[in-house]
Amino acid sequence: RALAAAAAIAALALLPALATAPPAARAEAGVEPWSAARVAALQTEGRPVFVNLTAAWCITCKVNEQLVLRTAPVQAAFAARNLVYLKGDWTNGDAAIGALLRENGREGVPLYLVYPAGGGEPAVLPQVLTEGIVLRALDPGA
Repeated sequence: RALAAAAAIAALALLPALATAPPAARAEAGVEPWSAARVAALQTEGRPVFVNLTAAWCITCKVNEQLVLRTAPVQAAFAARNLVYLKGDWTNGDAAIGALLRENGREGVPLYLVYPAGGGEPAVLPQVLTEGIVLRALDPGA
């Protein structure tokens, strides 16, 4: 009985660490790690790309992910376009992510970019998202 209680206490002690693990430490279905090389390769393939630069400590990022990016309409729109979702984790700083932020006029996260299927420059989305903003960015000519 004492061993079971000790195991339960140890398991509970680990919960905060699991909850605060950086996004890259937790696998997400349908999400690939961001890299400039991966974006370039996908553009060469003619695939649309959604880039989400985020950090574990970014409250705005978490809200956008929960209330917009993980919703059924946005996920369905991504799937219908065969879009690839790439996520970059800036929790502990990253020189390549920092450079991409600066290239797009940002000092920090979040940064959301939509690269069109035919290649070209990305659309830069605002830091606070709505489903409508994301869906319109996927179909800029509509």
